[in-house]
Amino acid sequence: MPIRIGANPIGWSNDDLQEIGGATSLETCLDEAREAGFVGMELGHKFPREPKALKAALAPFGMACISGWYSAELLKRDAEEEMRHLRPHLDLLKAMGSNVLVFAETSNAIHGDRSKPLSQRPVMEAGDWAQFGARITEVAERTLAEGVRLVYHHHMGTIVESEADIDAFMAATGEAAHLLLDTGHATWGGADPVKLAQRYRARISHVHAKDVRKGVMEQARAEDWSFLDAILGKGADLGVYTVPGDGMVDYPAVFKALPGYSGWVVVEAEQDPEKAHPLTYAKKGVAHLEASLKEAGLV
Repeated sequence: MPIRIGANPIGWSNDDLQEIGGATSLETCLDEAREAGFVGMELGHKFPREPKALKAALAPFGMACISGWYSAELLKRDAEEEMRHLRPHLDLLKAMGSNVLVFAETSNAIHGDRSKPLSQRPVMEAGDWAQFGARITEVAERTLAEGVRLVYHHHMGTIVESEADIDAFMAATGEAAHLLLDTGHATWGGADPVKLAQRYRARISHVHAKDVRKGVMEQARAEDWSFLDAILGKGADLGVYTVPGDGMVDYPAVFKALPGYSGWVVVEAEQDPEKAHPLTYAKKGVAHLEASLKEAGLV
């Protein structure tokens, strides 16, 4: 599969705070995504969850269904029980021809709680990684047997946030479980996305491309903001995340560290659409990704 550039609708409509961008229709999102140059979309809360209806929604805009976020609770339930909860989502992805499953542990996550600063995020005890990793691996092996690769989304406010968390996760899981490299979450979490790409190239099967406004990130850290406060900004300010080319991430270097990568590169720059016009930013992000991929020799 060649590299394809897609988008997550979170630049148009926020999933954690659904009133942000709530008035933006799905049709507007898809029309502007096509105009910006995207060829696929990840799922958000405004998308139908039945294959026929979802295909009908995407087809007029020439959009593929890339994947969709799944909130796991493997700290509380075993792989068998998780598969029962996952089944409707997995079957939808299969019906849509998606080959990756965006997967994150959220049973104790705080990223959706605006009242909790990121300093209160959950941290795994060293002795707990083995069981968690075994459960992840079993789920990953089962989804892969059905043609869908589990790609784990490290994320601010969750148990896999920092570089040390990512290293522990990768060490605890088997080859069937791959990593979703998120340049924005890696950077904010204190990791170098280039080094992560180099270290785990063989197990990276999905990329989320969002840039980081360094000043906002540093203020969010210093003042211990919640995740949602940081991404939405405070007052009239723009948030911590933006599209590729508008922040501190070196995208040519990231892609040079992923030789031979094929699959999706997804712009997932969650911003308040009232502050950051989605189409304007989307076009900027696509242009920067195309130039970066060309510089890295991947297209």
